[in-house]
Amino acid sequence: MLEFLLTSDAIMALLTLTFLEIILGIDNIVFISIAANKLPEHQRNKATNIGLILAMLQRVILLFFVSFLIGLSEPFYTLENEWLKMAISWQALILFAGGLFLIYKSTSEIREKVETPSHDEEGVRSKVIKSLSQAITQILIIDFIFSVDSILTAVGMTNGLHPNHNYTLVLMIIAVVISIIVMIGFANPIRKFIDKHPSMQVLGLAFLILIGFMLITESAHLSHTEFFGTSVGAIPKGYLYFAIAFSLFVEFLNYRTTKNK
Repeated sequence: MLEFLLTSDAIMALLTLTFLEIILGIDNIVFISIAANKLPEHQRNKATNIGLILAMLQRVILLFFVSFLIGLSEPFYTLENEWLKMAISWQALILFAGGLFLIYKSTSEIREKVETPSHDEEGVRSKVIKSLSQAITQILIIDFIFSVDSILTAVGMTNGLHPNHNYTLVLMIIAVVISIIVMIGFANPIRKFIDKHPSMQVLGLAFLILIGFMLITESAHLSHTEFFGTSVGAIPKGYLYFAIAFSLFVEFLNYRTTKNK
């Protein structure tokens, strides 16, 4: 396993996934902060830290569950007609549904941020919190909602890296743990940086659209899908890594240009 974790593909996947997990966790940090800020001053840090630790535990549990479903690669239904052929498995279904969810969630989040940037925050603020236990309960619900797209992103970034699903599961867990540790240590600075540079979060959501599309094509590839006799191929993850790295480089240049002005 150590040899796999030290390969260039695994290291690149780990770095990219950790970055995306942190970007995806920004909304989580904001909502947790809003819920915690309704508590007395001496309980706020405790609620924030507990909330992020619970987020990590929820995501690790979901990783085990989703990884089990992904491992079900044997087809249970075969569709074949003149123009379409496919062998459907639970693995392909999970990837297809996950891809659709990521595309829908990302596009709707981008629209929300463009049209009503404080809509979700106002919804959280409107809920009354009287005790630490109430705050933790609300944070748990928020964490679970944000864990779904986080886990699907992890699956999309690591699926196919190694034939042994346990190896990719360990890689995903490492990325989740690192991202949560970073968020616990730098929650407020990260939140302030994203507030000053909202384009970073939009960029992260745009990456999710790419990952969602990649999950759909991966699903079709694993199902041996053929349209009019033409099989659907998987998108090499190297293309995705290059697109993300290039976009971040352009964003860095924009940041430097704006700062110099």
